Amino acid sequence: MSIDEQRFGRLPDGRDVVLYTMTSGAGVTIKVTNFGGILTSVRTPDARGDVGEITLGFDSINGYLAEHPFLGATVGRFANRIAGARFSLDGKDYELAANASPHHLHGGHVGFDKVLWQAEATRGNTSGDTGDELTLRYTSVDGEEGYPGELTVTVTYALSAAGDLSFSYHATTTQPTLVNLTNHTYWNLAGDVRESCLGHLLQLHCSRYLPGDASNMPTGEIANVADTPMAFDTPTSLGSRIADVAGGYDHCYLIDGADGQTLRPAATVVCESSGRVMDVSTTMPGVQLYTSNYLDGSLSSRGATFDRRIAFCLETQHLPNSPNEPAFPSPVLRRGQTYAHRTVHQFRCV
Repeated sequence: MSIDEQRFGRLPDGRDVVLYTMTSGAGVTIKVTNFGGILTSVRTPDARGDVGEITLGFDSINGYLAEHPFLGATVGRFANRIAGARFSLDGKDYELAANASPHHLHGGHVGFDKVLWQAEATRGNTSGDTGDELTLRYTSVDGEEGYPGELTVTVTYALSAAGDLSFSYHATTTQPTLVNLTNHTYWNLAGDVRESCLGHLLQLHCSRYLPGDASNMPTGEIANVADTPMAFDTPTSLGSRIADVAGGYDHCYLIDGADGQTLRPAATVVCESSGRVMDVSTTMPGVQLYTSNYLDGSLSSRGATFDRRIAFCLETQHLPNSPNEPAFPSPVLRRGQTYAHRTVHQFRCV
């Protein structure tokens, strides 16, 4: 196990940005920068033992300072959408940035993906039975992007000796507020992003999902996936029925048996061409499946163009628009409480 630190660039205000590289004895390497809490790279072996890149990202801070679709970012204060960019809490109305007009998306104009986090690296022991960790800290001031309360957040990236990648989130607040944190990595298990992800086999441990309107805002209905193109209860290729889903997959699924505390299986993804498998478990009630419908080839990195539907996201989170849907699990955090959320990605081959 090892952690390497190197300068990743400089922000326009002169502050330096650091890139942290963690490598496990199982051949898994991850890279994280303290700008935006961004996971810039994950490299894993395929079934032949060849190591390849399985995420979309940039090798320079410049790519992340320009407009990009939340590649690998830590998203908050509220991930996903809030209808009309407004909500009410304890009888008071709050207005947020309508950065996905008319709705609010992923924390606003300057969400957690665009701030510099404080970082502390902890190395595992030399025997290899404990992993490396990178803990990122950020304090979001009262009123930032319209949210009430000063929110103190930590996100810990951990890479185990076996090569498991986990995200652990904690937050406390000075007054009632909303919290919904996630990671927005774009995955392609082929190890070559010139190969579409639509041939990947996906299984979701989810029997229900949230139908959305034309703007991908949940309607409030909770629907069964059975006998619909939304069903991934058995391994099914991402592209097999995507033509039957208007705009492609950008939907939140409800994880079966979720209780907000227990780590439960959410998804398994298999890339048959590489033999790579990724298992995702989480304590959160939902997982957003997104098939990169809005990538348009205007971005490129590492010798490849980021074309439409070249990668997929599995964003574990509270349900979108839950502040305005009383039937959804509440994303409200109050003073004296601690928001805690853990998601684990396990990598293996078949």
